[in-house]
Amino acid sequence: MDRRDFIKLCGIMVGVTGVAGYWWFRGDNSINGYRKEDNMVEARYYEGLDDNDVRCELCFRNCYIEEGRRGFCRNRENNDGKLYNIVYSLPAAVNVDPIEKEPMHHFLPDTQILCIGTAGCNFRCKFCHNWRMSQRSLEEVRNVQNLEPEDIVEAAKNRGIPSISFTYNEPTVFYEYMYDTAKLAQENGLNVIFHSNGAMNEEPLKDLLQYIDGVTVDLKAFTDDFYNDICEARLEPVLNSLKTIYESGAWLEIVNLVLPEKNDSPDEIREMSRWINSELSNDVPVHFNRFSPSYQMTDLMPTPIETLERCREIAKSEGIKFITIGNAPGHMYNSSICPECGTVIIDRTHFSIHEINMDNGKCGDCGAEISGVWHD
Repeated sequence: MDRRDFIKLCGIMVGVTGVAGYWWFRGDNSINGYRKEDNMVEARYYEGLDDNDVRCELCFRNCYIEEGRRGFCRNRENNDGKLYNIVYSLPAAVNVDPIEKEPMHHFLPDTQILCIGTAGCNFRCKFCHNWRMSQRSLEEVRNVQNLEPEDIVEAAKNRGIPSISFTYNEPTVFYEYMYDTAKLAQENGLNVIFHSNGAMNEEPLKDLLQYIDGVTVDLKAFTDDFYNDICEARLEPVLNSLKTIYESGAWLEIVNLVLPEKNDSPDEIREMSRWINSELSNDVPVHFNRFSPSYQMTDLMPTPIETLERCREIAKSEGIKFITIGNAPGHMYNSSICPECGTVIIDRTHFSIHEINMDNGKCGDCGAEISGVWHD
């Protein structure tokens, strides 16, 4: 029997290190353990050095990796002087979500996305809500075995799902898996998006963007101090990636998770909004999302709604056209508003769409052009 005949579109709930989701897997797949030797694919973007050491060139860290060791992300391993991606075809989460959950508000609203994520991340965000995947290694999570790119593409096509999304953890750390799946997906007429921390190096990012239709980037703050202290990362690579993504023509949306007294100062929000307006475009949607205590920051209170509203007003005053408040179901600015006449163009409660008041990408009331990727 052909291997594809084993693809089963199953609707069973499975707990994965605390993450529950609808899993698709073939009859010969297992979610227990892993077989590293069957799933090691040589990495793209690395340099061989003396003594069988290597330097990974995929993200801003440019990890120096000795023989037998792994990089900071835990997913790229040096074996005999060659660097391997060890999570290829070993997702730790496979799920169907509304695209609004990404969040992505101006890209085929009210459609589904087939979501893929693995173990590992190249950041160490203390507030991560997906830490059970992102802050663990391959051996510490339960994985679907041997879910190849063609399996993902066929599953989406069979279910009539128009888009594949790489999300949950940082997709950079399963780059080769994402790249191969994205290329095959576009060849089969599917859309491809991913949700990223934006810290990929320019060359691999440009290479990947050939096969990407949309990107949601977490702009976690607008200071290096926040990135250093809270994420063990840097701001500059993220800003560079945002410009690269926007210039590529892929649809771009930005998420700013607002943490009380960490990244919520009016001056910082104003500076960030001005940068988006000047370096990208005021048409780029910005999501100010509410923080909820998680991982290593359970002692911090949830973001006050008033703080999110203030952030929105500041961004609006700096010319940003499309601003929503996220993780606050029922708030009026969870919906999308026409920047010209102020009418609701996408009536949204959290991840559910009630009504879309647009016609051919224009406001249904005043006819203003609304930037985005819309239904035909």
